Amino acid sequence: VTGASFVVFNGALKTSSGFLAKSSIVEDGLMVQITRETMESLRQALRDKKDFKITCGKADSEDVKEYVDICWVENEEKTNKG
Repeated sequence: VTGASFVVFNGALKTSSGFLAKSSIVEDGLMVQITRETMESLRQALRDKKDFKITCGKADSEDVKEYVDICWVENEEKTNKG
């Protein structure tokens, strides 16, 4: 679990890169590089207020993957108040 001050979603990752998605820590935030198709799905999920999971890592690898979970919550007491 990584806490971050901000998240950047970059929809310019090429399918030919061999990655499902990439995540990296940038300063005190998180940058997630995703394909254009994943960006479209993410935007629709945000409009619909639906949870969304992004799987990061090589597409052909059996290694443990990283996940970026976007979750809508009812109770805001457990979220960052800043």
